[in-house]
Amino acid sequence: MLYPLTVNGKSYQVDAPEGMPLLWVLRDILGLTGTKYGCGVAACGACTVLMDGAAWRSCQLPVDSVEGDITTIEGLGTPQALAPLQQAWIAHQVAQCGWCQSGQIMQAAALLNETPHPTDAQIDAAMSGNLCRCGTYPRIRAAIHSAAAQMPHDDETAPETKL
Repeated sequence: MLYPLTVNGKSYQVDAPEGMPLLWVLRDILGLTGTKYGCGVAACGACTVLMDGAAWRSCQLPVDSVEGDITTIEGLGTPQALAPLQQAWIAHQVAQCGWCQSGQIMQAAALLNETPHPTDAQIDAAMSGNLCRCGTYPRIRAAIHSAAAQMPHDDETAPETKL
């Protein structure tokens, strides 16, 4: 079946089986491999993407139920112009093995869309569903605070342009 999708600002007509998880549409059909497979049951957060600015686990989101614009890690910034979150991740040396990091960044982006200046408790609560086997949680929290300080937060800036 054909499904209309908007991913990272680009429109697609995706030919995929009904019920195919968005994760596999992104990786196998669209070639956007930044979104990672972790557990397959939406428990680890490695597959996190944004749909209309909110975090979703793409491993359990059927393509036929997608209703909104999807943003993947590839849509946050470019190699020439990294998003503030990506810059903060580098500055705080968050990534070790790196497997969870695209999901961590996307979850952090959703948090900052909703809460521009989060407290430690708000960060911990929002990020609790994203697992990092390397244990870089203090660096993740510091990077989110740094990104929040760098980002514009006026009402006239669309969320997708802030990240």
